[in-house]
Amino acid sequence: MKVILLAPSKSIHTHKWAKFYQDKGIQVKVATFSDHFSKENASQVDTFTLPKHLPAKMSYFSSVFALKKLIKDFQPDIVHAHYVSSYGVLGALANFHPYYVSVWGRDVFQFPQQGQVNKKLVQFALKKADVVCSTSKVMAEETNLYTDKKIHVTPFGVNVEYFNPEKNSITPGKKKVIGTVKALEDKYGIGDLVQAFAKVHKKHPDTELLIVGDGRQRKEYEDLTISLGIANVTTFTGKVPNEEVPAYIKKMTVFAVPSTENSESFGVAAVEAMACAVPVVVSNVGGLPEVVVDGVTGIVVPKENPEKLAEAFNQLIDDPHRAAEMGRKGVAHVMENYNWVDNANYMLSLYKKTLEGGV
Repeated sequence: MKVILLAPSKSIHTHKWAKFYQDKGIQVKVATFSDHFSKENASQVDTFTLPKHLPAKMSYFSSVFALKKLIKDFQPDIVHAHYVSSYGVLGALANFHPYYVSVWGRDVFQFPQQGQVNKKLVQFALKKADVVCSTSKVMAEETNLYTDKKIHVTPFGVNVEYFNPEKNSITPGKKKVIGTVKALEDKYGIGDLVQAFAKVHKKHPDTELLIVGDGRQRKEYEDLTISLGIANVTTFTGKVPNEEVPAYIKKMTVFAVPSTENSESFGVAAVEAMACAVPVVVSNVGGLPEVVVDGVTGIVVPKENPEKLAEAFNQLIDDPHRAAEMGRKGVAHVMENYNWVDNANYMLSLYKKTLEGGV
């Protein structure tokens, strides 16, 4: 089988799909816009750079000729575009079949609501697709606002060989760490997390805040910790290599994903934490309430509400036995629903059925 992935090369999700396919003996080529190119990822997966000669959405039309030439030369069995509002439109313009489109988040939650042209582009791409995929049920429902086609739910999942509960436990006397692994932007609720932690720290002086990741608003959040008097117990690691993320998660007593937008369509970070047996506290947006079982594997709180966020943190810190039980149930939940190998094999089964004329 030969597959072209139309997707951002620098995305960890694109790279995971491509590497999985390669390991299965599939010939895969990533086709990506030049500003989405990753030199590191391209060293491991054959990558074709699409030119951007025109501004904004017009770039899709300028790139379609390069994509058509790639398709002619590579002769794929399937072209699969990820992110419907950009790569999805480009792939639709190439008019190749079988054609897959996967929606990711903002491309269906926000983009089509920003004007009739955007809405028409999304509808066009979905109409051209032979198969439409979504990482979550809630996003599948949103996608059905723009197409009546069946949406196949194909979660990103996590690699349980790396994300697992080995050497992770919550014990009395252990330093209590509240943390997250996210880009440092308001849409991920980092400011709410800092404010909530400040409230928790007043009750539990032995707590620390661990923020893994980097972003445009890092200094803003660092300044916020200073103004709240918690800078001395807060660590900003900056960006860390993906292979080091599990080790950071396992330092945490509670993992937080207080995102503020429905474009948080799946919640990979929350699933990774659950796989490591760390209880999670998430906001009620997007796919987060779908992947976290409220009261069982974690706690779901209202978005943009530092008070409720702090209350949930305190509940888990005050009751380490409940927190540990949530951690254990989180591992089981991930193994049953979000094992990356199972999720990726399901996508391959769709490919095979398509080529056999069955999807």
